[in-house]
Amino acid sequence: MAGALSEVLGEVLVAADGEEVAVSALAARGVSLVGLYFGCSLGGPCAQLGASLAAFYGRFRGEAAAASGQRLEIVFVSAEQEQQQWQEAVRAMPWLALPFADKHRKLKLWNKYRVSNIPSLIFIDASTGKVVCRNGLLVIRDDPEGLEFPWGPKPFSEVVAGPLLRYNGQTLDSNALEGSYVGVYFSAHWCPPCRSLTRVLVESYRKIKEAGQKFEILFVSADRSEDSFKQYFSEMPWVAVPYADEARRSRLNRLYGIQGIPTLIVLDSKGDVITRQGRVEVLNDIECHEFPWHPKPVLELTDTNAVQLNEGPCLVLFVDSEDDGESDAAKQLIQPIAEKIIAKYKAKEEEAPLLFFVAGEDDMTDSLRDYTNLPEAAPLLTILDMSARAKYVMDVEEITPEIVEAFVSDFLADKLKPEPI
Repeated sequence: MAGALSEVLGEVLVAADGEEVAVSALAARGVSLVGLYFGCSLGGPCAQLGASLAAFYGRFRGEAAAASGQRLEIVFVSAEQEQQQWQEAVRAMPWLALPFADKHRKLKLWNKYRVSNIPSLIFIDASTGKVVCRNGLLVIRDDPEGLEFPWGPKPFSEVVAGPLLRYNGQTLDSNALEGSYVGVYFSAHWCPPCRSLTRVLVESYRKIKEAGQKFEILFVSADRSEDSFKQYFSEMPWVAVPYADEARRSRLNRLYGIQGIPTLIVLDSKGDVITRQGRVEVLNDIECHEFPWHPKPVLELTDTNAVQLNEGPCLVLFVDSEDDGESDAAKQLIQPIAEKIIAKYKAKEEEAPLLFFVAGEDDMTDSLRDYTNLPEAAPLLTILDMSARAKYVMDVEEITPEIVEAFVSDFLADKLKPEPI
């Protein structure tokens, strides 16, 4: 256990009294699950979570929990910028914390687990370090007694099981989805980007169905009332989880670790995830020629997929021409390296630590260069880490596969010195 956890957390954690606790000691304590708690002490949702999380944590302490293999440890990954605030926060918590000085590891954890808002709670297996559940906050709400410990992922068919609603008021069983591609659509009427996406998605749905594809969309509502749900669902030609079935809606949110809406998860006919970026794919492929949108190793940076720059470190190769041939050549140059990285992490059942883009010349690219204060040179090889407000720049006359591969390897090995954005 120690090796897998140490790779994630480092060698030492800090207790509320300031004492250091070796990560390797967690095994002796019988810890089988670790919750990574991303948060802060500055009131709001994090403060509101404190009492319920402490009560939940207490249920998995002591000899009985260890004997049953159900001992949980929580590690606080702070968003605090000031050490005094961090110390005050840690002293008030009954669990462990990542050391304040280990800022580099903190940023790596935020990127590794694609944390986009706080508070966030992610459960990982203590023996393997692999993600068990991405939305632990819903676990606390839905299973406060821990009856479903350790809350590992279940097949989509099992989580969705039950009656579904059609837009015309009729019902059908969820097994009607079997053998079809499924878009699991998390959305709400109160959310303007959701309503905008829904209008586009209705047309995409029609085109895919007319092309003879077996495709269904499942609406999982985040509306604040059943009336809002009914109004919104009346605009949709697909199926939905009944609004009254809050438990099933919540389990689907937990299954896919939903942190924001709109989100469209596209599944294959077996219920396995093809892409979590269905929103971007729909907006980029209006005619749906590339359905079911299997992920590409290298993307051309556009207005619609630029949002992915905020999800973690991104390699961006800037080229100096609007000519598609220049972009295609750049993609071919970095694609083998991207495929190698993606395959390596897929084998470990982890998300790749980098996204790969090629950027041409347009207003959006110019704005990105200005925002990140990049030189005007092209070709220009960069890694941009927006969450850490850091950039890594390789400004050479010729970009070769060897240069790209060395640049990526040095970044992953923490050998590059970041420049501030």
